[in-house]
Amino acid sequence: MSSHAITIISAIIGWAYFFAWSLSFYPQLYLNFKRKSVIGLSFDFLLFNITGYICYSVYNCVLFWVPFVKDEYLHKYGPPIPVQPNDVAFALHALVITILTIIQCFIYDRAGQKNSIYSIVIGIGIWVSIIIVVGLGAGHVVTWLWMINYLSYVKLFITFIKYVPQAWINYKRKSTTGWSIGNVLLDFSGGILSLLQMLLDAVNADNWKVFIGDPVKFGLALFSIAFDILFMIQHYVLYRNAHNKPGYQQIQTPPESFEDISPKSFDEKQT
Repeated sequence: MSSHAITIISAIIGWAYFFAWSLSFYPQLYLNFKRKSVIGLSFDFLLFNITGYICYSVYNCVLFWVPFVKDEYLHKYGPPIPVQPNDVAFALHALVITILTIIQCFIYDRAGQKNSIYSIVIGIGIWVSIIIVVGLGAGHVVTWLWMINYLSYVKLFITFIKYVPQAWINYKRKSTTGWSIGNVLLDFSGGILSLLQMLLDAVNADNWKVFIGDPVKFGLALFSIAFDILFMIQHYVLYRNAHNKPGYQQIQTPPESFEDISPKSFDEKQT
């Protein structure tokens, strides 16, 4: 039997994770504005991010608003529908802020920074697969539920790989300069709250299939938490004194993904 109290607590936690995850986008946006530079921010990360949030927005909106898709879900997995209003709000908000961050890349100093060939190839492959699956859905070869589930798996895959370029840049530079730690801390909090909401919903409905029925929300939280821990270790432990080096005050060399962008190269540029 479901509990009204747990339902209310779940809703509160859901909006708490919405605000934590939504606010996590603003420190990077502000940092870029303050520095008038996007040097140190991985363009590969942004390429993956925009693709992921397009998929995630479509998934949440369709499963939340389209009645026959909701019926398909309930028939296959049973209640509850895993997408709540805060999930839709977060996905759409994240998409808008990611677009604004990409616009900053065209306005502010990037010193020739560009996407790596690896991210471009992966991005093209992902979009080709999406077009094929949407075509199959439009032709009624697969169900709409199958189609949006595929989009959720794309988002899950992107969440797994999108942080790798940024972690690599931090490693090569031995610095987290240009990458906002505020983003990481809020993202970590949102991930914990998201998992807690799913747990409460599963307990309340006595149906643990909610984790299977919405793997993207579950995986998004797990992968985000894992990489956030890595970024916190980089920022607070491994490279905590890097910002005191003179070469990091005004970075002039473009930190291209998967290229040699060591601290030495920045220091040499300053001399």
